[in-house]
Amino acid sequence: MFNPLDHPFLILVMSLTVFWIAARIGAFFQARQKNPDANTLEDFKLILGATLTLLGLIIGFTFSMAVSRYDQRKNLEEEEANAIGTEYARADLLPHSEATTLRNRLRDYLEQRILYYTTANTEQLQQINEQTEKIQSEMWSAVAAQATQQATLVQTLVVSGMNDVLNSQGYTQAAWRNRIPVAAWSLVIAIGLFCNILVGYVAHGRSALLLWILPITLSISLFLIADIDSPGNGVIRVAPQNLQSLAKPLQLH
Repeated sequence: MFNPLDHPFLILVMSLTVFWIAARIGAFFQARQKNPDANTLEDFKLILGATLTLLGLIIGFTFSMAVSRYDQRKNLEEEEANAIGTEYARADLLPHSEATTLRNRLRDYLEQRILYYTTANTEQLQQINEQTEKIQSEMWSAVAAQATQQATLVQTLVVSGMNDVLNSQGYTQAAWRNRIPVAAWSLVIAIGLFCNILVGYVAHGRSALLLWILPITLSISLFLIADIDSPGNGVIRVAPQNLQSLAKPLQLH
């Protein structure tokens, strides 16, 4: 299903167009009044100031929501790397053949997790998720079989580490789905439209540049928020630095 919020540049173009049209609508209504009342214009300016203040607060809160989610995704990427590295070390507690198999599966799993963070292709992402689920099932079967045959404290430790690996991936996917609510976007856009209509009404007859300032500023702000809030398609993305750093020594091990 196509989601425009997954395409920040589309948000930039669409919002700039819509907000500029709103400003022109405001100028059109003001132009229809041949002799605008000075008191009425002052009232509109007062309303415009209050509305712009409210818009600034809402954009600030929305930006804060996007940044907090971005930070959460960064922290979870670090936790994934720690969980995989810990389980790789605990593989030494298994018999040699099982340990070798588990390490190979962890390397494959780590490769898929790095691809998950770096790809922007929806079809490829689906393939990565399917491959990840397959490897997870194989890894869990490997450690669970050993724990069933010999339920020792050491085996419990290995199973616990694998549980952390699987949980960390689930937490990451949940964080990627945790986006800014559509209601918040609707509120920002609605107030932005009202502000641009008021600006167009107040600024009619002055420099045409005034009709562009707010639409450009507001559309860039929405682009930045959408970009940060879009984990898979934005310019500002969570780089798998910890996973990539972990992959280097594991490949040499």
